[in-house]
Amino acid sequence: MSLIGADTFKWEDSDKRSNIMYRMPRNIRFNDNIVVREDEIAVFFRDGKALAYIDRPDRYALTSLNAPVVGRIVRFLSGVQQQAEVVYLQRRVFDAKFGSKQPYQFRDKEFGMVNLRVFGEFRFKVISPENFVNQFVGTLNFATSAEVEERIKEQMVVLVYDSIGDMKKDGMGVADIASSLTDIEQVILARCKDHFDLYGLGVDKLSGLYVSLPEEVQKAVDTRSSMQVLGTNYVQYQTGQAMREAAQNPEGGTAGAGVGVGAGIGMGWSMMDAMKQPSPQQPPGTQPAPQGVSCPKCTATNAPGSKFCSSCGAKMAADTATCPKCSAEVPEISKFCPECGGSMKVTRKCAACGAEMASTVKFCPECGKEA
Repeated sequence: MSLIGADTFKWEDSDKRSNIMYRMPRNIRFNDNIVVREDEIAVFFRDGKALAYIDRPDRYALTSLNAPVVGRIVRFLSGVQQQAEVVYLQRRVFDAKFGSKQPYQFRDKEFGMVNLRVFGEFRFKVISPENFVNQFVGTLNFATSAEVEERIKEQMVVLVYDSIGDMKKDGMGVADIASSLTDIEQVILARCKDHFDLYGLGVDKLSGLYVSLPEEVQKAVDTRSSMQVLGTNYVQYQTGQAMREAAQNPEGGTAGAGVGVGAGIGMGWSMMDAMKQPSPQQPPGTQPAPQGVSCPKCTATNAPGSKFCSSCGAKMAADTATCPKCSAEVPEISKFCPECGGSMKVTRKCAACGAEMASTVKFCPECGKEA
């Protein structure tokens, strides 16, 4: 407080680094002082109009009766109290995130009406204090930085929607958006100057743009992409998906009729073979169907190359044993030889201790004597 009752003001906001604007909470009186720092611009604002801009750091005293305020003299003579205030603006660059509150209805020729939502980040700063103050403080009468930033984010969403709409007119569809995000960003940046000049702002960077599709549309787009990669039509793709789900769910079986999943997979191989397009050198109907492999334990049919049975889980390539009667190689788990019918468990007695042992062993498991 000075001797003549004047005050000195400066930007005292504790969260100054994150605020683009600070509006003085009281009216400025005759001969009040304000402090302007290096990263600030001070604007004298009275009765809905910006009168002066100070962008050089220093201390300033409001001594001119023609500028922002006329003190008690005018009120005494006319009874009118003029409203004068100071608005501080930040010079530095701000990083902000934007996101759509309401969906954008995109009419696509393949998927119909699709609701899109957009998200992203952008960088901006005040480049014209006159336009900024007139638009936000004068026209909209905003008092806080949060109100200003919310308005800027809303305008960015409007610009994104507008740009996507123009690109749609040029033939871009919903399925093309993911691969066109970089192009969309460039179109938006090119239009930022004309759009934000009115607000006294400059936008020099746009990043992390993301366009969200409804879940069912996203699944349809993914399915179409997979079909293109695999080179199949919709029926072939759905058949392959059904086979994969059946293989991953052994409990389901095939319609619960006692037929193992192995049989179902064998049928699937036949179906896939029927759907294959014949080569130009081979007439239709001459391609041999792949032969299935029977499980040595449950005899269910499995795809060629399978290591384990899809029905019972047994190992397909079972260990073998030699038949003691006909010397044929048979699965180790066999109780009888499939060639001669003889028992695989033929025993004999040890000559030394009389213990029973298999006929194929070379040493007695009881006494260790050579058989």
